[in-house]
Formats: sequence, structure tokens, C-alpha cells
Amino acid sequence: MLAPINYVLYQILVFFYSLFGGNLGLPIIAITLITKFLLIPFVLPSMKSAKKMQELKPALDRLKEKHKDKKELQVAQMALYKEQGINPAAGCLPQIVQIIILISLYQVFMEFIKQPSIGGLLVNPHFFYLDLTKPDHTYIMPVLAGVTQFIFSLMMQSGVESHIQNPKQKDEKKKEENSLEMATSMQQQMLYMMPIMTVIISLNFQSGLILYWVVSTIFSIVQQYYFSGLGGVKPFLLKLRIIKQ
Repeated sequence: MLAPINYVLYQILVFFYSLFGGNLGLPIIAITLITKFLLIPFVLPSMKSAKKMQELKPALDRLKEKHKDKKELQVAQMALYKEQGINPAAGCLPQIVQIIILISLYQVFMEFIKQPSIGGLLVNPHFFYLDLTKPDHTYIMPVLAGVTQFIFSLMMQSGVESHIQNPKQKDEKKKEENSLEMATSMQQQMLYMMPIMTVIISLNFQSGLILYWVVSTIFSIVQQYYFSGLGGVKPFLLKLRIIKQ
């Protein structure tokens, strides 16, 4: 399954490595940006779904008032999602695709650094302070990977928190909303689990792969902001009293 992807990524890596005069960091960034642009058709449906979820929040609140039974509420919610053409799991697809590309890039990266030279150029693993063939023992890149992933996960919460005006009410309803709304539950899990997993994985992986992940996540943050604004970051900042409503 990964063999065709590996071949394409390897050829692109070799091309950009020669183009940038033996700088390994810049080809990784170039591959990241190319990949993200190619994934836009897959990402847009999930972003549109998140925006629709935001618009449907008042209707979901009315369903909660109408249906006191949890099973009846879930059936009514899924019927509403189907009627509006919303897939609650749509946000998972881009993450799965990105993980597949990360695995492929890992295999390509390990094969690439085994070569003594590429196109007549010695393989230079250094990029700024990083040795891209080794984990970052300064923990700067792992922490950056976790922080950017947390920001992006917060932005994907746009359909959940933007209609909650009172912070105290938010705390009281949080558990109820997580148990009743399937999409909300999935987003809440992703909000905390993805950054934690990202940091743990980043501590042991080569810095070149973490560079890919950080640049990829920053691209996603900019893309999400362009499409739907701050999203869930705004209520989070309001809660911390960093910004005013």
C-alpha cells in the first residue's frame, strides 16, 4: 500500500535536496507544503462539516430539551446530521491520511539518510540547531509539535463552544454535552489526546519527521483560520481572560 507513496516521496525528496544544495530541512518543508496542498480536497469536507455543526448548535439544543431519553436524543441527532448532510466522523479522515503519509515519510527518510551522497552531494542532516536524523533532546520540537496540535484541535471545536456564553454554564453542561453529542465527544477526545500523543511520539522520533509534523500542523492552523476563524480558540482565550468578549 505504501510502496507507491514511498517512491513518489523519495523522488521528491531527492529532487528538492539537490535543488536546495544539500539542505535536508528545506526539502522536508517543501514536501510538507506540497502534501498539504494536495490534501485540500480531502480536508475541505471536514471543515465544512465543522462549520455546519456550529450553525446547528441551536437546533441541537432544542433537541436536548425535547428528548430527555439519551437514546432517543442520539437517534434524533443522527437524523438531523443526515438531513443536513453532516458526517460527525469527517474530521478523522485528514488525520488518518496524515498518519499514513507520516509512516511513509519515516520509511523514505530512513532509506534516504543511509545513502552517503545524493546527486553528488553529501547527505547533510543538520538544519539550524537540529540533527534531523536524531530526536530533539532539547525538547523544543516535541513541545512545539504538541502546542501547535493543541491549538489546531481547539480550532476544530468551533461547532461546540462558540454558542456557550456563560463560562459557569459551560462547566455545568460539559459532561452532559460530551455524553449526548457524538461529534462533541470525538472532538473532546481529540482535543487532549492528540497533543499528548504527539509530544510522546516526538520525543523518540527523528527531528526530520517532527519538522514535517510541525509545519503540517501550522499549515492546518492557517487553513482553518482562513475558513472559519479562531473557532474554539476564542472561548478558550475568553476563559483564560486573555481577550475580552
